[in-house]
Amino acid sequence: MRKRLTALRIEHRDLDAAIDALTETGGPDQLQVARLKKRKLLLKDQIAMIEDYLTPDIIA
Repeated sequence: MRKRLTALRIEHRDLDAAIDALTETGGPDQLQVARLKKRKLLLKDQIAMIEDYLTPDIIA
């Protein structure tokens, strides 16, 4: 699980860099940017789900 979490975080960071690069060029490929942003949100949800699974619920 931790390896999967690490891989998801790396992919999330890479997508962020790709989105930044595409928006800096100001190209007309807004559809590609939208797809990358959607993928990035899905990764964020998966990361949060795995982190919740790995973090024990401790009632203080």
